[in-house]
Amino acid sequence: MNSKMLGSIAIVAGAAIGGGMLALPLATAALGSVAAIILLVVIWGVSAYTSLLMLEINLRSGVGDNVHAITGKTLGKFGQLIQGGSFLSLLYALTMVYLLGGSSLLVSKLDGLFGVQLDSHSAIMLFTLFFGGLIAVGIAWIDKISRVLFSAMVLLLVLVVLFLLPDVSLSSMAATAVIEGVEQGSFSGYLMAAVPVVFTSFGFHVCIASLVGYLDGDSVKLRKVLLIGSTIPLACYIFWLTVTLGTVGGDRISGFDGSLPQLINALQALAQSSIVSQSIAFFADLALITSFLGVTMSLFDFIAELTRAKSNASGRLQTWLLTFIPPLLCAIFYPDGFVKVLGFAAIPLVMMIIILPILMAMRQRKLALGGYQVMGGTPALYVAGALGVMIIASQLWVTM
Repeated sequence: MNSKMLGSIAIVAGAAIGGGMLALPLATAALGSVAAIILLVVIWGVSAYTSLLMLEINLRSGVGDNVHAITGKTLGKFGQLIQGGSFLSLLYALTMVYLLGGSSLLVSKLDGLFGVQLDSHSAIMLFTLFFGGLIAVGIAWIDKISRVLFSAMVLLLVLVVLFLLPDVSLSSMAATAVIEGVEQGSFSGYLMAAVPVVFTSFGFHVCIASLVGYLDGDSVKLRKVLLIGSTIPLACYIFWLTVTLGTVGGDRISGFDGSLPQLINALQALAQSSIVSQSIAFFADLALITSFLGVTMSLFDFIAELTRAKSNASGRLQTWLLTFIPPLLCAIFYPDGFVKVLGFAAIPLVMMIIILPILMAMRQRKLALGGYQVMGGTPALYVAGALGVMIIASQLWVTM
């Protein structure tokens, strides 16, 4: 396996792993560890299949085409409009999620380290101005910063898992909230609430078009990259759920009501040394910051292209305001939506990586263009489509 393949695998894994991982214990705690891990594996299967489907579409459309161009070739202007709207909705929702998560950790950190009491609105503004300000610097610096931060995050994840694994308790993993929920007939409700959040945590598909060009359209290498790259987040998530649900306990985490600082504080309370405690805190910080930088950089570039803004100071300021003002306002007026909004992001994500790719694949297959085709044929497309509809229905059910 050459360095280009290893780098591509890292890109796929890095696109998935991030702030969404922090929400997984909060979203799946009421299910219990066994059901949560089974759900992870099922959603991973759907994500892996749709990534290979998008690979098929990319290769048949032409190496070097981006998602917008591929959608235009197969579904026309209307398809591009849906794809663009879904992409914009997804990135705005994720930006809001990371503003909420980052500001809540900022409040907790300032209070714990310096005794400074900061209200949520001020914390959101401060987080936006400081870390959002980095986006205006440019992609070259963001790329360098992100590489260092992501590497540190992965290292801290390994350390946290190794330190907490010995404290995992089977009784803690068998959350009492699950048993009570089943008796009350609400397990399906817990499941439907968890599905969109878990699905969003496997959203690495936006990088596929770039990887097709980077690996010169080699379908064998690309297939390996996507399968291995998507399996790494699955392994990380399983270990993360094991050490969180197995130490803190699913029943207790369910009572946090989606509060990220409470989860981090509970994990830190179990740490037997200050090094472990600090590693947990820094891991949470880096997971949010790396995701925030990646998502907002994509959103900034997309808006700049959409508005055809100039690259001078006034043009970049205009783009920056359009990037951050909408999610900033949403975060201020909806301060308790970390897990809920992350689940909402699943709706545009389903449109982007399931519904539209299925429609494009059907169009292309009718033309009998040949080349790489993901296994499963038409029945697999219908199954993936049904699962996509189920994910959207789950989120709508939770919303209502």
